[in-house]
Amino acid sequence: MNDNDIIELYWARDERAISETDIKYGRFCRSVAFNILTVNEDAEECVNDTYHKAWTFIPPQRPERFRAWLGKIVRNLALNLWNRNHTQKRNAGMETMLSELEDCVPSRENVEDEIDSKELGQSISRWLGTLSEDDRRYFILRYWNGVPLRTLAERYGISADKLAQKMLRLRKSLRTALEKEEIYL
Repeated sequence: MNDNDIIELYWARDERAISETDIKYGRFCRSVAFNILTVNEDAEECVNDTYHKAWTFIPPQRPERFRAWLGKIVRNLALNLWNRNHTQKRNAGMETMLSELEDCVPSRENVEDEIDSKELGQSISRWLGTLSEDDRRYFILRYWNGVPLRTLAERYGISADKLAQKMLRLRKSLRTALEKEEIYL
């Protein structure tokens, strides 16, 4: 079933919308949530909450890119749950990934003091547009979807060390690009 058909099911308040969403995007949503949380039960909770939010928000919203829209919801839910778990010292699944980025992307508090977060997003998008397709894929899978470095290396047939070096160069490149736009840490 295509995305427009699924969205029409939501608009019609047909409960098949949830099952069709799960058939088409369940694996993707579970992957995003699990990569952040590393606990199957927590990931499943986020996926279920994502479907609930889709049911609540459609209508009135009509997402143009349904997969990306779902991905954003599940990612935000997983990050929120990770933050709750992390403050309780129950789960450290994202610490490595977040620590890798903290040297090139300012913290949320600094961003709010210096620039609007939308401008930061636009700057990062411009920078992503300068990358090769492979580098852009690696960066997004690692830092948006939270895919572990070792998993990425295995998936694309690259040594983990080589990919780690590539990610380091990409983070340095991002930092340089942000500094050129006068976005400083």
